[in-house]
Amino acid sequence: MSTVSQRTALTPRHLTRTAERLSFVYLERCVVHRDANAITAEDADGVRHIPSATIGTLLLGPGTRVTHQAMSVLGETGAAAVWVGERGVRYYASGRALTRSSALVEAQATAWANQRTRLAVARAMYRLRFPDEDPAGLTRQELLGREGRRVKDCYRAQSARTGVPWHGRHYTPGDFADGDTVNQAITAAAQCMYGIAHAVITSLGCSPALGFIHSGHELSFALDVADLYKTEIGIPVAFDAAAEGPEDIGSRTRRALRDRITELGLLDRCVDDIRNLLGVTSDDRGEDVVLLQSDRGTAVASGLNYDEEPGW
Repeated sequence: MSTVSQRTALTPRHLTRTAERLSFVYLERCVVHRDANAITAEDADGVRHIPSATIGTLLLGPGTRVTHQAMSVLGETGAAAVWVGERGVRYYASGRALTRSSALVEAQATAWANQRTRLAVARAMYRLRFPDEDPAGLTRQELLGREGRRVKDCYRAQSARTGVPWHGRHYTPGDFADGDTVNQAITAAAQCMYGIAHAVITSLGCSPALGFIHSGHELSFALDVADLYKTEIGIPVAFDAAAEGPEDIGSRTRRALRDRITELGLLDRCVDDIRNLLGVTSDDRGEDVVLLQSDRGTAVASGLNYDEEPGW
């Protein structure tokens, strides 16, 4: 195995696209290390190799120990690392973006900074979630009201479909066990979706904090994106898991969600949805390009001296 100092830095052209990666890989009770550009998981049963560039999010469960070199390769390949407790999923850190372009985050900041365009993106998000309704002209309060009604309708519909009794959404932050089986499943699915959305957002170079519906939190945009798929994927998967019984409900929900995400190709769709919402549809993963801002919204090449005086 070569040393870190001898390895060349990876560029976006070397990396697997976010849409083509596994949604997440879960590990527990093992030592996570590095072998070339793969991570290894070693436990009493032996060593498993996992190509790091194929991972969207690495979930590190109870009993895991991670070496510095393993975290280094995850950062180099743009994979997110998430430490997972037995009672839920919490996002702690991520690798660098898979793009060197600032186009998406600049478009996000521009749309977010203007009240009119921020509302326009919020309406577009609502249209993605509920394509049979036209949100044009709706105020934010009206959007929130309609979203609330549609989510309640989804809970009732999934209860009728699966036969799982539904008595309302009950969740106490930090207390996963405070709630019946279906509420625990919904919480597990939601937390996983937040982590996946966060991983996709950071891999695209966007800001997780600049939300268009949620606000005031470092993960506001991640909450926005995860909610795009709540009624279609997260809630139905949770009810399906709850219908099978209460045993190991958190882990079963996460595994079922992983399978559903793979089946639907959600990562590919999530990337496209973010690009379309922000109006940046090009896939620029080329070499580093650094420009200097000039007057009238123009940009000029960097690495040049623009002093009009001759000499240095």
